[in-house]
Amino acid sequence: MAEHDLISPLLASDRLSQPSDEPQVILTVDEGEPCFELFNQSTHQEPPNHPRNHSDRMNDTHLEIENPFEFLGARGLAVPRPTTVDPFRNHTPRIEGVYEWLKILICLPIALIRLVLFGLCLLVGYVATKFALQGWKDKQNPMPKWRCRLMWVTRICTRCILFSFGYHWIKRRGRPAPREIAPIVVSNHISYIEPIFFFYELFPTIVASESHDSLPFVGTIIRAMQVIYVNRFSPSSRKHAVSEIKRKASCDRFPRLLLFPEGTTTNGRVIISFQLGAFIPGYPIQPVIVRYPHVHFDQSWGHISLAKLMFRMFTQFHNFMEVEYLPIVSPLENQKDNAIHFADRTSHSIATALNVIQTSHSYGDLMLLSRASQSKQENPTLYMVEMAKVESSFHLSTLEAVDFLDIFLSMNPDPSGHVKIHDFFRVLRLKACSFSEKIFGFIDVEKSGNITFKQFLLGSANILKHPLFRQACELAFIECDNGGNHYISEQELRDCIIEVIPNLNEDEIHELFNLFDIDSDGMISKQDFSTCLRKNPLLLALFSPRLMHKNLSKVGERMLEEIV
Repeated sequence: MAEHDLISPLLASDRLSQPSDEPQVILTVDEGEPCFELFNQSTHQEPPNHPRNHSDRMNDTHLEIENPFEFLGARGLAVPRPTTVDPFRNHTPRIEGVYEWLKILICLPIALIRLVLFGLCLLVGYVATKFALQGWKDKQNPMPKWRCRLMWVTRICTRCILFSFGYHWIKRRGRPAPREIAPIVVSNHISYIEPIFFFYELFPTIVASESHDSLPFVGTIIRAMQVIYVNRFSPSSRKHAVSEIKRKASCDRFPRLLLFPEGTTTNGRVIISFQLGAFIPGYPIQPVIVRYPHVHFDQSWGHISLAKLMFRMFTQFHNFMEVEYLPIVSPLENQKDNAIHFADRTSHSIATALNVIQTSHSYGDLMLLSRASQSKQENPTLYMVEMAKVESSFHLSTLEAVDFLDIFLSMNPDPSGHVKIHDFFRVLRLKACSFSEKIFGFIDVEKSGNITFKQFLLGSANILKHPLFRQACELAFIECDNGGNHYISEQELRDCIIEVIPNLNEDEIHELFNLFDIDSDGMISKQDFSTCLRKNPLLLALFSPRLMHKNLSKVGERMLEEIV
């Protein structure tokens, strides 16, 4: 290890009261949009907009002692205020009002006819698609023209499906740019209606989740679009998808590509963060915006089931839809536009045309929202954290954030989404004492005696993604493994923890031992130890005395000898 080798102390004794040289993540809030920033302590600069007076500096030593993660050089948190925006909320999830009930009663016979039309069109389109795909094995090359002509039967069927849903006419503005000028089209995503419309209008190649391939009928039709499948949680799958986007965009014989860069549906009242797959290849892009003007029925696929949404569509006299093709957005040649800036300019273009705000929410927030809903939380929207900003600041994946949410939900948050200190202690198996209170105080930035999920997530991520976290875990394991047998016994764990949490009884140390003993074999292996700390990074503070006051250079030498 070049910069932080294993034979160097995490924090030298003469630096215990000095700021760390490591740039640390500081979360700051200004009058505008909250932001995460890096604060380089080595220059003794303060975070912007945080003036300090003489008394603040006099209290530095006290604050550093109060911080149980000072041995890592981790500083305190400032957590952005929670946003009140919910980009996934359907604003008419229930049937309300005499007019709506009367309209549904009148439209019920019509809905049955529409349902039959929908099923018939889906069946005919499916048969036509199966016939067009019959015997076609060279899926890596463009579909032959005669097969594309057969797909017109399916395209007409999709227009009839839109008609059955109540989209009798669709208002269009602008025109699609020629494929050779803008090979990639991106659109905001509100409902399952847009893919059906674009299938009829453009017959593009799309990027879709691998799970869509197994959908009855629909999966076959999607395959005819020479779909690029992607697993959003697999880096290799995402890399392959970008490569395929670039390959197919560069060849005029392929259809143009259609992507929904938000990665999920929203309610159309905001634009959430864009994924970069459409922008990394660096081809000109034509943005398209879709609107669903309505008074009584919000057609967005938000907090509403697919069956209920379809029923509401079938029982409307008419559903309004507007599609507008915007001017092409091209990469800036003079500065070799990077993907992030290219995506930001395109996102701004779409948001401006829609006259909506942009947020840092992402599909990860929808996963957090869904997990909170599944656990019967009274207000699931409290658990959204604008994951795009968290990911960029801490490189924390969505799956890691969901794991932290599961731990937080096990702490029994109240209806306002707050967890009290005793529930925090219960889940982390901590005994109530002054040191445990310091761990809690590290994330209780408001010093209110309770914490929110955002505080818990950002505090945990701040430790988990610290440059020295992995090294600290390895050295902590060595310090606890007094016998040198590569396992930690219950007594060895007690001897290590007793330095910060005195007077632990047998039951308390046994509970904590069981938390670390992931495989329940009666011993804590190095794998158990590191896995537990990755899941509960705040517990690393329990080993701070060993890491701060022991001669870690000798520990590092011992570790290297064992490796050799």
